[in-house]
Amino acid sequence: MAGLDNARLVAACRNDAVGIGRFTAEHGGRAYTDWRALLDDPSVDAVVIATPHDLHRDIAIACLAAGKHVLLEKPMAITIEDCDAIAEAAAIAPGALMIGHVPRYFAPMQSAGEVIASGRIGRPIAGTSAFIKLWMEGNRQPWHLSSSSGGGMLMTAGIHALDRLLHLMGGPVGSVGALMGTAFHSQDADDIAFLNLRFADGRLGQVTSLGYADGAVTAALQIVGEHGTLVLDLNGRLQIGQNGVWQDLPCPLDEDPMVAAVRRQWQAFLGAITEGRPPPIDARYGRHLVAIIAAARQSSRDRKEILVETASQ
Repeated sequence: MAGLDNARLVAACRNDAVGIGRFTAEHGGRAYTDWRALLDDPSVDAVVIATPHDLHRDIAIACLAAGKHVLLEKPMAITIEDCDAIAEAAAIAPGALMIGHVPRYFAPMQSAGEVIASGRIGRPIAGTSAFIKLWMEGNRQPWHLSSSSGGGMLMTAGIHALDRLLHLMGGPVGSVGALMGTAFHSQDADDIAFLNLRFADGRLGQVTSLGYADGAVTAALQIVGEHGTLVLDLNGRLQIGQNGVWQDLPCPLDEDPMVAAVRRQWQAFLGAITEGRPPPIDARYGRHLVAIIAAARQSSRDRKEILVETASQ
């Protein structure tokens, strides 16, 4: 946020007095240990919610009711019902609601989107997206390991692979066939999932979400279009395959990719506020990703393809 011209940090909240004290001492702003008190602060215009997933519903609804603009980090909520409640609050609130899916703001992803939008590979027909990473990394918390609070690897990290695929393919998913399990860790939530996606218009996709105990990160993405194939790897190498030949495409890289992506996400959020246009990632889309994950869980339990629950009009 320090790199943005049209926003500044005025307050922050954490239910750890020592932790929030250190944070505001470094970054500025008033420190709160109760988010309800923060909402009473008239200097706060917009709020970013980055809490455990099962707390999103109540906090988001309260922020919207208080007239704040809200950047709600993924997933939108832990259940479809919670997503619907947030969406209903957003529909009548004066502020904007945007769901945070920061990987699509990485420079290589934006380059891939520009190639597809240009029509160079034609209409995307099929795609695969994988996110394979260390699950027990340094910031992992106990709530991540529970289906009821964090949702496991798919809801926490694999959702990035799902979002990247849907963003580049375009269009909603109609049904899911999935295999899910807990293969590497002692927890009740998943750490491995394979999703076969049938888009509403019949196109196909695959998503791999795997939180290993030891390995190396993979975040490969492949889109096969009518007139070519686009491949993006973790290091930002973007390639196009046409007429049997692979060619590297220009793909800018940021000095600090994560910081740059977060700033672009904030710029998109602030642009929606100042220009009064719909946010680029809205409640309907955020709900759709959660509904796909819910269908994947049911598919794995029932061992059959499951329709994705659609939002009411």
